Amino acid sequence: MKLDVPAHILAIPAYVPGKPVEELERERGVIGAIKLASNENPLGPSPLAVAAVRRSLDGVHRYPESGGFELTRKLAARLGLSPANIVLGNGSDDIIAMLAAAFLRPKDEVILARPSFQMYEIVARTAGAVPVEVPLKDFRNDLEAMAGRVTSRTRMIFVNSPHNPTGSMVERTEVEALAAALPPGVLLVLDEAYIEFVRAADHPDSRDYAGGGRPVVGLRTFSKVYGLAGLRIGYGIMPAPVAEILHRVRQPFNVNLPAQRAAAAALDDADFLERTLALVHAGVDYLTRALRALDLECLSTQSNFLFFRVSRPAQEVFEALLDRGVIVRPLAGYGYPEHLRVSVGRPEENARFVEALAEVLGR
Repeated sequence: MKLDVPAHILAIPAYVPGKPVEELERERGVIGAIKLASNENPLGPSPLAVAAVRRSLDGVHRYPESGGFELTRKLAARLGLSPANIVLGNGSDDIIAMLAAAFLRPKDEVILARPSFQMYEIVARTAGAVPVEVPLKDFRNDLEAMAGRVTSRTRMIFVNSPHNPTGSMVERTEVEALAAALPPGVLLVLDEAYIEFVRAADHPDSRDYAGGGRPVVGLRTFSKVYGLAGLRIGYGIMPAPVAEILHRVRQPFNVNLPAQRAAAAALDDADFLERTLALVHAGVDYLTRALRALDLECLSTQSNFLFFRVSRPAQEVFEALLDRGVIVRPLAGYGYPEHLRVSVGRPEENARFVEALAEVLGR
């Protein structure tokens, strides 16, 4: 078949997700595998969210409210914002796509860290824009270097903090300095997918910019701390004029009814949120101690995952862990051929991972 595909589309790298448990068990005959690869909630979804999904099923023959009236207002009240500051998306990557559709033109430049979430590059190239990659510095976003790469063609800058895959964060003062240095018309996008897990006091918060003055957009999700990854729902926090533009390009009914209802119910489940944070923080502390006890370089993290070096080809370690029914994330595609990323699981899953890793490494 002959297809006339634009060169900038052919340049888009394919997104590689974490390996599903079902695929591993099917390929290798492993029973009872555990997945610690995609930074998901080890407790699953909130029971209130599950009940809300079940109640919503009788109404799925109707289109959902296009703007997510109930959820948008509940989010606004929870975050101390106006509903006009919030745009819902089919996952936060839907918001990224809206930003690209609304504000990027061919040959525009988009500044992003290397490595970072792959969707930044994918949506930039889809719009015909040019990704401008800035290497991490000490495994952190280098905001000073990003500011130095701004040109007359720069239209957007992506900063994900906590950073994926390293778990590092940038400080509020660094973001303030970058935002103040940007010329008019440049959007600063703060990807805050893991912000609920942050324990540091000096982390930036996109809510501080929602009143306007500077075009800063925050990206947040229900996939991580709220355990709703399978329903694909996220949202953006932004000044009202930016939101108004995104609503012009947003797909109608982009967030399905069960997802809207589940997210609204999850916001009401304070007990589930508290249990999730307690479990994740305890798991982070346990895994950090265990990895360092194995003499592995392990970064401190502000997320629900850990980034560590095995000082050998990580793909080999990854494959050996698969044979033992443990799925983690190899990071050669991120430029770290000797590093792995492991998500925090339940205590018994964390212990199983540590035992399997020690066996593989011969420790």
